[in-house]
Amino acid sequence: MNDYANETIHPDLKQNIQRIREIADNSSDLLVNEFLLSGLPAALLCCEGMLATSIITELILHPITRIQLPNPTAESVFHHIQTRMLLSVDRSEAKNYRDLFRFLNSGFGVLILHGASSALVFGVQGYDKRAVMEPSGESNIMGARDGLIEVVRINMSLLRRRMKTPFLKMELFPLGDKSQTDICLCYMHDRVPKKLVQEIKNRLNRTELESILSTGYLQPFLENRRGNLFDTASTTQRPDVLCAKLLEGRVGILIDGCPFALVVPKLFSESFQTMDDYCFRPCYTAFIRWLKYLAFLITLLLPALYVAVALHHPELLNRTLLLILAESEENAPVSLTAEAIGVLLVYEIIREAGLRLPKAVGGSVSLVAGLIVGDAAVSSGLISTPMLTVTAIAVISGFILPDLNQPITLLRLALILAGGLWGLFGISLVGAAVLFNICAGESFGYPAMAPIAPFRKKSMRDILTRVSFRKMQSGHFTVEEYHE
Repeated sequence: MNDYANETIHPDLKQNIQRIREIADNSSDLLVNEFLLSGLPAALLCCEGMLATSIITELILHPITRIQLPNPTAESVFHHIQTRMLLSVDRSEAKNYRDLFRFLNSGFGVLILHGASSALVFGVQGYDKRAVMEPSGESNIMGARDGLIEVVRINMSLLRRRMKTPFLKMELFPLGDKSQTDICLCYMHDRVPKKLVQEIKNRLNRTELESILSTGYLQPFLENRRGNLFDTASTTQRPDVLCAKLLEGRVGILIDGCPFALVVPKLFSESFQTMDDYCFRPCYTAFIRWLKYLAFLITLLLPALYVAVALHHPELLNRTLLLILAESEENAPVSLTAEAIGVLLVYEIIREAGLRLPKAVGGSVSLVAGLIVGDAAVSSGLISTPMLTVTAIAVISGFILPDLNQPITLLRLALILAGGLWGLFGISLVGAAVLFNICAGESFGYPAMAPIAPFRKKSMRDILTRVSFRKMQSGHFTVEEYHE
């Protein structure tokens, strides 16, 4: 569509309509309604199924057909509409065919007039959309129940309902050569460094994508290092979470057609925090957070430690555990390392099948996997009972951290291989590499491990524990501190 940015609208109505039909290749959903506007030939263009018929009839067609001006010209008619008539609160002007089609395919009504080298556009959208409902992936107990949907303007209203301050700025612009997807940049302009906002805009403008259909299309352009194991740009489906991030000086990106918002920069510690943490009592929240830290270590290290100790360091086990392990692994047909990797791969296959299958069948997958496959594998001797138990504990511990599911899945397999080959030394080596990778991660100049590295004592009150809001309001961490 950028090819049509320099092609201005033709002032002759017949040639203008002919050119529009040529660009649209006579698409069936293009509706052209020709009529006389104050004695001048005019046409109202719209895209079928993208607007509300009753709204465009009542607010646009009826008022403009009553216009009667003495000695009318295209300039005087357009000036009269722009200065004397409201018609629609969401209105603009298109001067080239790229803008005309972007508005037309976004549900706007487009008015073209003989003799005018521009077109007036009116917001009369009325396309079908999903109702605002509770997000399926970020459940909470005491927080709000509404979630982002696929329509970017409704998502903008969900943010504005919570943040009525004029400091909340939203910039809407198209991106994608073919799709012309509406992208909304959201930030608190009194808290976000201008350099950060400008750098994000520059990266988005440098993208040469034909279409943008989800957050995964833009996320790679917002992350600096390709070797990062953990994401430096987070996603959320909750408007309250997004508002909390904006208050901390982050930048949110809403994409039309996607119910998720991108948030940059992201800190690693945020993967262990939820909105419910700020609704519960601080002492209970601190307990839950430490439980998540423990679950993170268990889901990563437990299978690898089991394999490493059983193969290379059996002296670390007491006599009872050693005998149980030797008896269970005596008839296993494969090595302990292959057995652990095989169990985890089977789990990943079952999990993926449960996600992709229809919901009516998804529950049956878990039932078959747990009762039939698991029990049959242990009974036949293909998998030992201790290995199945260790793997189940590790997998269940990972459920508490859904935001880290992807890196945990890969790192767990890598740690098992290292533990099987080199024992505890291999696990330590991989663990040190992972720690270096996390500490080296940064997003737009902000360290991913902040406020742990570099260390900020005040901000640790919301990391190691969770103090009350009375104390937190005087020392909460924001990314703007690093700009200073």
